[in-house]
Amino acid sequence: MTSRRSVLAGFAAAALPAPLVRAQALQTVSFGTNWVAQAEHGGFYQSVADGTYRRLGLDVTIVPGGPQTNNRMLMTVGRLDFFMGGNLIQAFAAVEQNVPTLAVAALFQKDPQVMLAHPGQGIETFRDLTGLPTLFISQTGIATFFRWMKAEYGFRDEQVKPYTFNAQPFLADRRSAMQGYLTSEPYAIETTAGFRPQVFLLADAGFDPYSTTIETRRALLDEQPSVVQRFVEGSIIGWYNYLYGDNEAANAMIRRANPDMGPDKLAYALGRMKALGIVDSGDAETKGIGAMTDERVKRFFDTLVRIGLCRPDTDWRRAFDPRFVNKGLGRELRRA
Repeated sequence: MTSRRSVLAGFAAAALPAPLVRAQALQTVSFGTNWVAQAEHGGFYQSVADGTYRRLGLDVTIVPGGPQTNNRMLMTVGRLDFFMGGNLIQAFAAVEQNVPTLAVAALFQKDPQVMLAHPGQGIETFRDLTGLPTLFISQTGIATFFRWMKAEYGFRDEQVKPYTFNAQPFLADRRSAMQGYLTSEPYAIETTAGFRPQVFLLADAGFDPYSTTIETRRALLDEQPSVVQRFVEGSIIGWYNYLYGDNEAANAMIRRANPDMGPDKLAYALGRMKALGIVDSGDAETKGIGAMTDERVKRFFDTLVRIGLCRPDTDWRRAFDPRFVNKGLGRELRRA
C-alpha cells in the first residue's frame, strides 16, 4: 500500500492503493447536489473536469438540485449514489427516523449561513443584531439556526418577519437584518443596491456545524466501500485543485449547467470561501479537506439537543463514518 502522497503524484497505476488498481473499467457513479450549480459545488465539478474521478476508476455524473428536485430522496431510494448534504441536522434526523443514510465527509469546515445588516446602523458584532426590530428569516431558518440564536444570544420571536428569498424588504428597511449565504446574497446586494452590507457568519458566532457533506446509503457503504473511498478521495482532491489550482474548466461546467452563474459571481464566491476559511480551516488544516472528528460532531449534536432539535438518546455516532477522511490527503496541493 503506497502513501496518499503517491496517489496524488500523477495517479500512476503502479502507485494506486490495491482497491484502486483493481478498478479496470470505469464504474458509473451519480452524485446529486442540493441546489443549482454554483461555486459552492466547485470541487466536485473540478474532479469531473480535470479527470480526477476517472483516474480513480469512476465515471461521475453530477445531478444538480433545485427548488423542484429532491436529490436527497433520490439518493435514499437508490436512484443516486451520493448526495451533497447541507449540515449534519439531516444526518442526525436520519438516525432518529431509521433512514439508512449517513455522512462520510464534510467538505466545508464552516457553514456559509450569514446574517446581513445595513452599514452605518451601529451593528458591528453579531450580538448587536439583537437590538434590531426586524429580522427577515425563512421558515427553515426559524426551525433551525434561529432557535440557537434565541438560546445563545437572546434574539426574540417578535423580531422575525418571513424571508421569502427576496431582498427588497431588507433593502427598504435600514433597521433590519436578513439571512443569507456568504457567497451569494452579499454579492447581489453589492452589485444591485450599491452598498456593502455588514456580514456576520453564524459559524464564527458559535453555530458551527460541518457543511457540504457527502451522504450515501449504508448499503452502498457496506457493499462497495472502495467506491465510497474513491469518490470521497476524488472529491477532496477536487476541492484542493478548485481552491488552489486551475479551475477554469470546472467553472465552465458550472456555467453550462447554470447560465446565471457568471464569471464575476464565481470569482466572488471563491474569494469569500478562501478568505473566510469555509473549506480549508479548522480540522482541515491538519487532517485535510473533508475532515470530520467525533469531538466536533458531538459538540454540534449537544447544541441541537440543547435547543430541542435532537433527542438526547440519539446515537449521534451513527450519523457519520469518518474512515475515509482525516488522513491528510491532498494537503501538499495547498497554495497561498
